[in-house]
Amino acid sequence: MLRVYWPCSLLLVNFSSIASMQHPWDSSNRLTYNIFPLGDCKPFAVISRLRCKAIPCRPHYVVDPITYLTNRMPDPITSHRHWYRRIGPGLITACVVIGPGSILTSSKVGANDGYSKLWIVLASVAFMLVYMTLGAKLGAVAKTSPGNLIRQKAGKGLAIMLGCCVFFISAAFQSGNNLGVAAAFDAFIDADWAITGLVVGFNLLAIFFLLAFRNLYRVLERLMMFLVALMLLSFAINLIVLKPNLGELFMGFIPFMGADNAATTQETSKDGLIALLGLIGTTFVITAAFYQAYLVQQKGWDENEVHNGIMDARVGAVLMMLITVMLMSTAAAGLYTGSEVQLADPAQVAVALEPSFGVFGKYIFCLGLFSAAFSSFLINSMIGGFIVSDCLGLGSDPNGPAPRVMTTVALLTGMSVAVAFLLLGFDRTPTIIAAQAVTVVGAPLVAGVLLWLSSSKDIMGCHAASTPTKTVAAVGLAVLIAIAANTAINTLPNSIKKYMAEPSEETAPEEASVPESPPVAD
Repeated sequence: MLRVYWPCSLLLVNFSSIASMQHPWDSSNRLTYNIFPLGDCKPFAVISRLRCKAIPCRPHYVVDPITYLTNRMPDPITSHRHWYRRIGPGLITACVVIGPGSILTSSKVGANDGYSKLWIVLASVAFMLVYMTLGAKLGAVAKTSPGNLIRQKAGKGLAIMLGCCVFFISAAFQSGNNLGVAAAFDAFIDADWAITGLVVGFNLLAIFFLLAFRNLYRVLERLMMFLVALMLLSFAINLIVLKPNLGELFMGFIPFMGADNAATTQETSKDGLIALLGLIGTTFVITAAFYQAYLVQQKGWDENEVHNGIMDARVGAVLMMLITVMLMSTAAAGLYTGSEVQLADPAQVAVALEPSFGVFGKYIFCLGLFSAAFSSFLINSMIGGFIVSDCLGLGSDPNGPAPRVMTTVALLTGMSVAVAFLLLGFDRTPTIIAAQAVTVVGAPLVAGVLLWLSSSKDIMGCHAASTPTKTVAAVGLAVLIAIAANTAINTLPNSIKKYMAEPSEETAPEEASVPESPPVAD
């Protein structure tokens, strides 16, 4: 209720009757309210963005209604902006999902199974979209950060456990992102010391990026937009040059259609299953969906911009699907022969495709690979640094010292492991095994906590997750649990046995670049 004082009486202006209207402004950009008089006077008021008039008497003092309306209702100008001006967090999430691991895994599936597994991309992106939407709504509606909510609702123990899991996994797999950057340079430079120097230089550049800019989110958003554009352009050029079979491509979106044509011999079926699980894991990155809540808060969206968060999540999910489909289709069109194709690292994909469209095509592919590697390399470390800082109670403000320091620690940890591998032949297997073990607990835990917070009416109010949304999210959680179980029962013991049996053998390139278990972030 807003009190307006008139010379003849005390009037009460009731705004609650229009609070639920989605578009209260009419074509004349004015909004009419009934004013209920307590005296004999019965004025009619027209409140606009520029003036406040009353008939038949004029007020001595009027509380400005514009401030009230601005704080309680969507700005009619902002809410009608073009969709591309209302995105940002989803683009950043797409960048962390499309990394060296997803490029290699998508290319391996396309090279060995053709177009027949494209429907798995749709399913994975659907799960990712649901959790991105939950994260975006949580960030917009919640009055505090997710880490604070966990501590308030479930205690410090769960918050610390979740934060430490995410940080350790991000730091462990950050070495893979460093090797992805190295693989992009390897297509142009033969000297290991020069490649290592460039990797170190890019880490220092990322640290400078974290510490130098006052408005970190704004600069980050613009940089990620540029890198996404480079990825789309480079991968699209490769796909167009190869001229894929559109009929087979579209048939690949139908489950199990074309499976007979895939390379599914008994010898390769196990590797194919691992690749498919990896495809799901590198597309359905639950920690990136959880980090969506932080990005929305850094963007400055609140409850009035929930619709912006939903639109942004959809755009990000579409970009993930589009880039992954282009990668799989490029490999299917250029490398699929019906027999097994071995790809050890992302740079080998570019080399393998070179006979199809020449050296220029290899350079174009490596440009997209570099964009994916550097963007994922930067955002992955921020996911670990920001979430652990928040869960430990150190804050989640992007301009605060704690998130930046923890992000720097994640960057330096991944860089140290990668440099040791590149120069000294350091065996990364223990790091991968440890990350796989934490992923078994961490991925389902993060998904369960996000689903729980976004379904709580105490936190979300009318924006709490609906029953259909919770159903799809529960299926996605079951998929993550199944992947974690496969890692715990099959992948992890096999990795340990192999490491114990051959301790002196150098880690194979495939294991060094991408772990068999789906990483939390690429």
